[in-house]
Amino acid sequence: MSTTDQTKQQTAPAEIAKKEPTQSERFMTKVISEFGSGVGEVALTKFQKRLAQNYFIALDAILKTTEEKRLKKSEKFRDAVPVTWQHVNMEKLARDVVAMARVGFDPSQPNHINPIPYKNKHSGKYDITFIEGYRGIELKATKYGLDVPDHVTVELVYSTDKFRPIKKDSKNQYEGYEFEIVNAFDRGNIIGGFYYHSFSKVPEKNKLVVMTKKDIEKRKPDHASAEFWGGEKDKWENNKKVGTETVEGWYDKMAWKTIYRAAYGDITIDSQKIDDDYLRLKQMESDFAEAEVDEEIRANANGSIIDITPTDPPGNKPDSQPEESKDSAKPDDFSGDVPSMEQELDF
Repeated sequence: MSTTDQTKQQTAPAEIAKKEPTQSERFMTKVISEFGSGVGEVALTKFQKRLAQNYFIALDAILKTTEEKRLKKSEKFRDAVPVTWQHVNMEKLARDVVAMARVGFDPSQPNHINPIPYKNKHSGKYDITFIEGYRGIELKATKYGLDVPDHVTVELVYSTDKFRPIKKDSKNQYEGYEFEIVNAFDRGNIIGGFYYHSFSKVPEKNKLVVMTKKDIEKRKPDHASAEFWGGEKDKWENNKKVGTETVEGWYDKMAWKTIYRAAYGDITIDSQKIDDDYLRLKQMESDFAEAEVDEEIRANANGSIIDITPTDPPGNKPDSQPEESKDSAKPDDFSGDVPSMEQELDF
């Protein structure tokens, strides 16, 4: 045997032993295992594999961002557990990702689904919840809806517009409306909006819902970011708060998205279409909402820090650290101001 062959035999086992699966490979293995559980060994389709990869990319980015924010906090307010893959509940995550992928949520698509890491007080690890964006709500309503309209119209009404609702009565066989934009380039101020469910074959089912500006404001998150909704925000100079400033925000877009969410949230779910994946979604919502309530009670009771650490909504500043300017942020970069599960889902 040549010296070269002997060297190959000696180094090969060592090289094999050193090769560890990447985090992406471990994630995919876990997800593939969940896809196959309960229905036998089933190979993922190309679409499912792409979705799983998209989830890993999105999750990897959000974990890194959240960990960076954790490290920026002073030690007094910093959670001791790093927000890294090693401290994520992978069993739960794999099951949730499979449910999301089967429904069709794609984290690479704008406004579909938003992963939010939060600390589980029982396990000491981070769970990942997934909050639906307004397009995600549309997707879920379309898939599981009992009586899905053929068309959903969502409009804001401004002070110069002409809008007249037509309700179903003895003179009108079905609901409708008249809507005219008088001045497209200077429509005035928002005074409300509406959504309209229309059914081509059975117009008797058509449904018009009118929302005043007050109705829209009721659905605004309690901690809505001024960068998106407009209003006052803290002003920072040299790492110190020096007062407040008023920003214009994207109120029109946020108001429209609020009505859009209400339009698809108003579609009744068909109990016959409910499957394990839909139930999984509801369980995730329940788990996260319960965790938020527990932490709020604990924080208000004894002043200890909240260890649920989703990504801070724009405008929040941990430990008096200035946030990067978000003046260039666009409303479609986010599926809404998402400080909590309740605020995101309810509006």
